[in-house]
Amino acid sequence: MPEVCLWHSAWACRRQLYRTVKTVPASLEGVLDQETFTKARLYGLDKSIFGCWSSLYSQVESTLILIFGGIPFLWTVSTDTIGYFGYGPDYEIMLSIVFMLYAQLYSTITSQPWSLYSTFVLEEKHGFNKQTLPFYIKDSIKKLVVGMALAMPITALLIYIIKIGGDYFFIYCWLFIFAVSLVLITVYADYIAPLFDKFTPLPDGDLRSRIEALAASIDFPLKKLFVVEGSKRSAHSNAYFYGFFKNKRIVLFDTLLEDYSPLNKKEEEEKKQQENTEGKEEHEGKTEEKKEVKDSTTGKKGEDEEKKHKKQGCNDDEILAVLGHELGHWKLNHNLKNLIISNVNTFLCFMLFAMLFKRDDLYLAFGFTTKPIIIGLIIIFQFIFSPYHVILNFLMTVNSRRFEFQADAFAKSLKMAKELKSSLIKLNKDNLGFPVTDWLYSSWNYSHPPLLERLKGLEKTD
Repeated sequence: MPEVCLWHSAWACRRQLYRTVKTVPASLEGVLDQETFTKARLYGLDKSIFGCWSSLYSQVESTLILIFGGIPFLWTVSTDTIGYFGYGPDYEIMLSIVFMLYAQLYSTITSQPWSLYSTFVLEEKHGFNKQTLPFYIKDSIKKLVVGMALAMPITALLIYIIKIGGDYFFIYCWLFIFAVSLVLITVYADYIAPLFDKFTPLPDGDLRSRIEALAASIDFPLKKLFVVEGSKRSAHSNAYFYGFFKNKRIVLFDTLLEDYSPLNKKEEEEKKQQENTEGKEEHEGKTEEKKEVKDSTTGKKGEDEEKKHKKQGCNDDEILAVLGHELGHWKLNHNLKNLIISNVNTFLCFMLFAMLFKRDDLYLAFGFTTKPIIIGLIIIFQFIFSPYHVILNFLMTVNSRRFEFQADAFAKSLKMAKELKSSLIKLNKDNLGFPVTDWLYSSWNYSHPPLLERLKGLEKTD
């Protein structure tokens, strides 16, 4: 499998068009200016190179771990750790938790150089990173602590169910994972997400009233409407909804809203300071001729700056169109369909796991003379199922693209096609999305269709 993954990484790098397409194609004239197109191309090129190198490192690291017996070594270290406290290998659940903790710590440490480079070099270079190093460190520690606090009891209970579940334990495992997923989706918004980001209710006003009216028009049970302070992390923008049954919430990133975007506020403050400075200079008694020359120069400079720093985010009509698309996913039951597909897949995987996990040869191939359940889960789910997951991911990508076109069509049915098109163009510019894609690479990797495909879809007559 490592050879296949390395080949895929090399193929993926060659199929992208960042190096070859350097000018705005005719099909994009009027959609993107050359300056934005160049910025998007360079951003995409940097991400592509970074992705290829990080993928190569990941494959080499995984290969070396397998060759030199890293997994059995970590299991031995975990056994020695609980042995220090007077517990033996018979305490499999405790041993598994310690093993998982060590594995997560190793993964976190080895991934940090790549994460730091991505955040403070790549994203910083292209103007997206808004994090400080102390914020990043604090955030990383919180993610590790919260992640382990959730993973440890779930893993312990899963192993316990497998040990006592008998021949049909896979049914109980599937039900357990299904219940856990529902609980996490329910509590995530109120108890987990606020640990990392600040959520505030969208203030009363025209935008809030129009969003509530849109939700009511399609019977969307909107209960809460939030703005999340995503600008502390990045200049990228987004919007989503979550919640079960009659308790739905909509979340808008502050970078999505033209009136909330910190970048826009910064520009407005700088403009006000410039106007105040000019006012003081005028008040000090500069000659009319000099003032006219300065005004002319300043005006020209202002126009250049306005072209250079275009407003980030969408206006109210465009935000409504974006939400029309997102609500289309709900109205067309896309999330429910994905949930069903996910749970069918989980059931099948656990059923196949039940057929394989007692085979001695699987454990011997990875350097184990015993058959720990957590090791069986890693071997089967991460390695044995790897080819299946590649195929499944591709099919899910195809399905996701189909859902995106359907959600666009739903927004169009709400008479929002024009606004959705302009919002897609703005968001593509704000996020420096490179709109020229290789069709094969795009079909395999992009869960969302490229900009041009979506614009063409919105232009089609019903």
